[in-house]
Amino acid sequence: MIDAYTTPWTEVRDRIAGGTTIAILPFGALEEHGPQLPLGTDTIVAVHTARLLAEHFDALLLPAISYGDTWATSGYPGTVGLSPATVTAIAVDIGRAVHSFGIRQFVILNGDFGNRLPLGAAVRALEGEGIATLQLDYPGMDAAIAEVRESVQATGGMNHAEEIETSMVWAAAPETVHPERFAPEYPVFPVDFGLRPLRLHEVSVSGVFGDPTPATPEKGHLLYDAVVAASIPIIERFVAGTTA
Repeated sequence: MIDAYTTPWTEVRDRIAGGTTIAILPFGALEEHGPQLPLGTDTIVAVHTARLLAEHFDALLLPAISYGDTWATSGYPGTVGLSPATVTAIAVDIGRAVHSFGIRQFVILNGDFGNRLPLGAAVRALEGEGIATLQLDYPGMDAAIAEVRESVQATGGMNHAEEIETSMVWAAAPETVHPERFAPEYPVFPVDFGLRPLRLHEVSVSGVFGDPTPATPEKGHLLYDAVVAASIPIIERFVAGTTA
């Protein structure tokens, strides 16, 4: 693996000349995750996952983007968001840059739900320019969650600042977790939740959606293992399809 943030340019040049073709970009966010987790939760999880994949593929690990499209959590102080167009533009610019010096496969590891659509637009733009780009949204995560979850989910498809995310941050950056602040909150959602935009501070005081108390770092490691295991064959197929 090459950590672009800490590596001289000459080493990057030589590794690419020696056969390194993949760059991985962790794309996170800076948003509330309850009183027990840091604002950088999504970035921490994305970086840890991306590093594991970069080590497996001996890829170029790019510095994380620590901001994302966080409109939904913008009512909580500390949350700093980007517009969807900015998320798209950042990813496109980085994809073009790494392609210009020899990277053949650009992988975006997305760490936040709000980034999915704008990053998807970036993938389409880059592919339209002939730059092979893959977006990963934690494949294998749902099945792994079903295996480890002990708490009741607040609502379908939401794992925000509760058992799952707390476990993953605890596994990757334990010094940032505050177990003494673990407390459940189960907001009452409007009947049309998921059908219209909603700022989450309107329904949750703490920013917790569920129960973090069953979280453990061991669960976090199991979740990372599952996501990496599911991502590896996807990246392998992507690379095979772009080097044929």
